Amino acid sequence: MSGLLQETRGTVRLLRFDNPARRNALSPALRMELLRALEAAECDPSIRSVLLTGGEEVFCAGGDLGDMRVTELAAGRARMQDNARLVRQMVRMGKPLIAAVEGWAVGAGLSVALACDSIVCGAGARFAAGFGKVGLLADLGQLHTLPARIGWGRARQILMFGQVVEAEEALRIGLADRLCAAGGALAMALELAGRVEQQAPLPLAMTKALLAEGLDLLLEREGELQSQLFLSADHAEGKAAFLAKRPPVFRGN
Repeated sequence: MSGLLQETRGTVRLLRFDNPARRNALSPALRMELLRALEAAECDPSIRSVLLTGGEEVFCAGGDLGDMRVTELAAGRARMQDNARLVRQMVRMGKPLIAAVEGWAVGAGLSVALACDSIVCGAGARFAAGFGKVGLLADLGQLHTLPARIGWGRARQILMFGQVVEAEEALRIGLADRLCAAGGALAMALELAGRVEQQAPLPLAMTKALLAEGLDLLLEREGELQSQLFLSADHAEGKAAFLAKRPPVFRGN
């Protein structure tokens, strides 16, 4: 079963994470499916913007730990190269991306939302990094996109101290751009997407390209460091603790 539903509404390509049994976890297969869908939308001249959403309770709960079985450095690097392809496509593609977030956006789910150009959230939305709990570094470009939105000081609270940001606070600090009643994010995001038709396509594409400067260096360093962390004892402990629903015991190795 596909974890990504696609439909077209006028000039908007709507992509919806649809695997509630896994809380819309971003497995490697789903990441590649999302990448292909974004590439197709970029090549379609009838599409002016892309809207990404999830379920009513979970936008995306992060990476799928069940598929996170990296046993050698080369495999970790290959995984991170695929991640980098997705992030580059999202951040650099010449058409605006809008995230409509209801419920939780955690870990890789937060990264995907941050790679969009605008984030619309319902009143029940909650945002968290969560990588440290499983012994990993924030990835999918989050160390580029998060401070770009909210500044380094606030980003550190989320990345280093596990701060969970609720919807109203997200709007206040700039993590989200628009806030609506619970269940209303998709409608508000579609209204916003309609405004793209009033903007010339080429300047939009050039704006996105210029704002993406610095991303490649971050993705290169992120990929190398995360590949090492996949093999760490703390990552193994973090996964085991998460699956057992117990506190992790980290030892720094």
